[in-house]
Amino acid sequence: MELADFRSAVERLQAKYIGVWEEICNIESPTMNKAAVDKVGEYCIRLAKERGWAVETFEHSVSGNAVCITMNPDATLPPVCFSGHMDTVHPIGLFGYPPVKKDAEKIYGPGVTDCKGGIVAGLLAMEALQACGFTKRPVKMLLQADEEISSAPSNKQTIRYICEKAKGAIAFFNLESNMTGKVCLQRKGILNFLFTVTGQEAHSSMCAVRGANAIADAAHKILELEKFKDHDGLTCSCGVINGGSVPNTVAGACQFKVNVRFANDEQREYITRYVETLAKTEHVKGCSCKLEKISERIAMELLPRNVALFDRLNEIFAVNGVQTLENQKTNGGSDAAYITAAGIPCIDSLGVLGGGTHSPQEFAYLSSLTERAIQLAVATYYL
Repeated sequence: MELADFRSAVERLQAKYIGVWEEICNIESPTMNKAAVDKVGEYCIRLAKERGWAVETFEHSVSGNAVCITMNPDATLPPVCFSGHMDTVHPIGLFGYPPVKKDAEKIYGPGVTDCKGGIVAGLLAMEALQACGFTKRPVKMLLQADEEISSAPSNKQTIRYICEKAKGAIAFFNLESNMTGKVCLQRKGILNFLFTVTGQEAHSSMCAVRGANAIADAAHKILELEKFKDHDGLTCSCGVINGGSVPNTVAGACQFKVNVRFANDEQREYITRYVETLAKTEHVKGCSCKLEKISERIAMELLPRNVALFDRLNEIFAVNGVQTLENQKTNGGSDAAYITAAGIPCIDSLGVLGGGTHSPQEFAYLSSLTERAIQLAVATYYL
């Protein structure tokens, strides 16, 4: 096969898949709206069945259902896996109606780049491969349902399902949003903690002799955590705080949430011990603190098998006249970390190019759908 063959196959399908892109992004699907996330999955399942691909669903009572779509299910060589998440962060209605808009250059709306655009690029690559007669190995599209909040609603069951279905794959391409054009081989992990400080209420006029101010105790703890600001290592940020009742009463309660980012497992263990000790420390006499870990996502550490896959792709692209890849590390988390930890060669951020992620200004470049699908198709064909 020549590059022109792949490009021709993708370009013949381009208009149809821009329509698919628009349609699945018009299905607004916040993580905790199971019915909405499942509508996205059902849309992709219908598309897959129309093309004769095999479908399996992992049903969950709280999260949306994860989905495994397989082209060439009877092929015996190790599979190539594509993956993206169907859930988005935006509340329904934020983008108006219809949610998706387009101009000559860009598409705008919830999930157009994070991460439904990547899903569409993967599906387009699969149909282009089918049109080019590719049958030598299975190609799987694995659709995650609660990625945006670290698979907490499913208690990690959805991402464990994704890892199980990807077992034995020669390559796993995570089709996460891409804002720089560079793919990702290394990501930080994430911990989210809730601190609940309990003090003793008293009239504020008596604060010198009575009461224990929970807000003051929380403030000491927050300032200690805010000292962690290593861009390449540990960072801590307090993003939410709530406490007290009225200004003339010593605050009897205060809650705050902290987001921690870490580069490796050693840092994760260190900051976990630090946070636990900090919670037990009485900064204001008479106060106590309860600590809860809300969610966790492991780090995607830089490993030789991922570097080797990256190098192999660039060899394939260079020989076939396809634009080669650059790589980077990022501080945002993704499910690629779990794939990497499961021993599967993985490259992250192979989704469409765009920006404004997690904001009402989210957009993607229409042309990036074609270019990414060609890269995915060529990589899969020659691996």
